[in-house]
Amino acid sequence: MERKLIVSSSPHLKSPEDIQGIMIDVLIALIPAALMAVFLFGYRALITMVIAMVAAMAAEAIILRKGDFFGDGSAAVTGLLLAMTLPPAPPWWVVAIGSVIAIAIGKQVYGGLGSNIFNPALVGRAVLVVSWGSYLAGDVWLKPLPFAFTADLVTKASPLVAEQATSLLDLFIGTVSGSLGETSALALIIGAAWLFYKGHIDWRIPGGFIGIVFLFGLCSGGFYDGIFHVLAGGVMLGALFMATDMVTSPVTPVGKLIFGTGCGLITMLIRLFGSLPEGVTFGILLMNGLTPLIDNLTLPKRFGEVKKSNA
Repeated sequence: MERKLIVSSSPHLKSPEDIQGIMIDVLIALIPAALMAVFLFGYRALITMVIAMVAAMAAEAIILRKGDFFGDGSAAVTGLLLAMTLPPAPPWWVVAIGSVIAIAIGKQVYGGLGSNIFNPALVGRAVLVVSWGSYLAGDVWLKPLPFAFTADLVTKASPLVAEQATSLLDLFIGTVSGSLGETSALALIIGAAWLFYKGHIDWRIPGGFIGIVFLFGLCSGGFYDGIFHVLAGGVMLGALFMATDMVTSPVTPVGKLIFGTGCGLITMLIRLFGSLPEGVTFGILLMNGLTPLIDNLTLPKRFGEVKKSNA
């Protein structure tokens, strides 16, 4: 007999979309950045992305003891997002460990998708930065060589580390050294447009994030520095794909704006006054931890609620 009444915990929302459909949309949105990474850095970029995704999906399948390797697609998204934050050619075991940590510690230890407090991909990256930072900084950035799919390794400094000025056009297109998903702002914007179209992300988080980064850069060095800080490093990737994670970000409109602004503020404080050249990872993770508080402070009053009388 078909069930007429389904009892479950809140929220009681009906939608034609499911988790797998949303995750596939995110993977589609990351395709432009992934293709640009392979175009600029060759087969090594492809290998890094494949290892990250396979390790993440395998870790989740083992932990959940399920035969469905792809599952709801969230592990594949986590692996690809982690790869987007890494240099083009780190050791394979670094990539694999980062993906396993992202799934096991960043996600499943809290109870799985929907229960995790922090963005899993950034948890994986943060652990790699602390534990094996030498593979993610210094002389590890490949020089972009368009169409040279099998070219030999040639390294150069990333824009955030280099002292000399970098062309804003190069930063926008992506013909600069950097992590796989951090070089081409154009590719990220194209991908994010799909998520905006599908209604998966709200303008307030990336708007607040990018706006604060631009203002800090503008105040510290003028218009060039404002645009530079937006386009260089992981700001665009973080603002459009990491901070907008619907599980680890606030649900209220005001909360989203506060969250995005906080991410940008912490990022720039670390960039300008900290010892690390990049602050996106820790900026988002710190704000993830504040998400429950932000939601509690910005939740609208119940319908019909009135203030207590002092009389």
